[in-house]
Amino acid sequence: MIEKSDIYEVKKNIEGCIGQKVLLRGSLGRNKSFEKEGTLVNTYPNIFVVKMDDSQRNVTYSYTDVLTKSVELGISNGNDFDSILNTMQINL
Repeated sequence: MIEKSDIYEVKKNIEGCIGQKVLLRGSLGRNKSFEKEGTLVNTYPNIFVVKMDDSQRNVTYSYTDVLTKSVELGISNGNDFDSILNTMQINL
């Protein structure tokens, strides 16, 4: 079960990555998925904003999307992407 402290922890970690390159992976339904790179632009109380590299448009996701693994968020470490959830101590 997702607790309020888990959401706060994800938000805090994502806030620390503003301006960094990110990789988003998710499902579009019917066995379709996406994988896109972008830049983490901003965070708000319930959502975060990513500017996509390929289309220059902004997309928003909630912190619960990351916690429920509807969207996987990877943060660039220079030459690869590390999942934001791997850096946290959350028991789901």
